[in-house]
Amino acid sequence: MVDHSFADLSLASLYDSLNPWGPGDDFYLELVRSADSVLDVGCGTGRLLRQARAEGHQGRLMGLDPAAAMLAQARRAEPGVEWVLGDLRSRLWQAEFDLAVMTGHAFQVLLTDEELRTCLAAVRDALTPGGRFVFETRNPAARAWERWTPDRVHEVTDADGKAVRVRHEVRGGLVGDRVTFTETFESEGWDRPRVSTATLRFLDRPRLGAFLADAGLRVVEQYGDWGRGPLTPAGPEIITVAERS
Repeated sequence: MVDHSFADLSLASLYDSLNPWGPGDDFYLELVRSADSVLDVGCGTGRLLRQARAEGHQGRLMGLDPAAAMLAQARRAEPGVEWVLGDLRSRLWQAEFDLAVMTGHAFQVLLTDEELRTCLAAVRDALTPGGRFVFETRNPAARAWERWTPDRVHEVTDADGKAVRVRHEVRGGLVGDRVTFTETFESEGWDRPRVSTATLRFLDRPRLGAFLADAGLRVVEQYGDWGRGPLTPAGPEIITVAERS
């Protein structure tokens, strides 16, 4: 599923500035560097795999994303990685990868049970026996959406040196296990703001485990933060390491 905000080429160029490298990236980079073959599902601008290659990773690296504008950034920066336009339904997978990752809370854009089952089945097919799938989703108990308010404005600079302001506004709070919000981008050089609407799904630990088990993926470890702390009710993340069983 495309993040419609970043399907726009000019907004895609802002992605890395809006999401600077942090502890989560360090967490995943360590895993990527220790795997011979890696599939990055929803790779965006490809920052993770680009960094792994820059640091000397010699194995197979494939980045998969349905947003052409995001992959344009990836290809421009590092042509030495397989960048594939599409999603997990785009091809048949044949136990090709030691590691699959899904970063940036991309797992949360899988809104229906059918989408989740299709994704997880494809990930399992893509993994070698004993291969691992690592991803994170926001812990619903931490209620992160309550802090996504319009008064919190994030400002970055675009390629022309102009300031771009970004704000979020939740529409209706948590409905079932989903949160819908608007994302507004504004700049003095634009004729109008650019607004997109997105929905994220917040699964708790038991339901997440059930979906993984049904797909033939066994949970090996789960953490509540990027320092590998235990998963607690107040922890911001559910970081999951699952293995093809």
